[in-house]
Amino acid sequence: MSNETLPENSGKQPVEPRTEDEKQALLNRLKRIEGQVRGIQKMVENDRYCVDILVQISAINNALNKVGYSLLERHTHHCVADAIKKGEGEEAIDELMTVVQQFSK
Repeated sequence: MSNETLPENSGKQPVEPRTEDEKQALLNRLKRIEGQVRGIQKMVENDRYCVDILVQISAINNALNKVGYSLLERHTHHCVADAIKKGEGEEAIDELMTVVQQFSK
């Protein structure tokens, strides 16, 4: 397992493109998160109680983690599995473990 960081844009494409339903589900979740962030901005502007804001931040972190785990699961089932079938599993597994380490921080 490597301690290197991954580039922001690897230049790679998914082995199997996301379906329209998968894209829409991810986009819907991200739009909800975006709305929650805007809500926190208003809470700060309105001088809301710190704990109330922290509870909302925790909810956003949980929501982002759900999106991330969904993407990790899909990546493992499609991209990593395909690389293993092609005999390129070591590199794909190393990359996956690096992103899991970054995601878990």
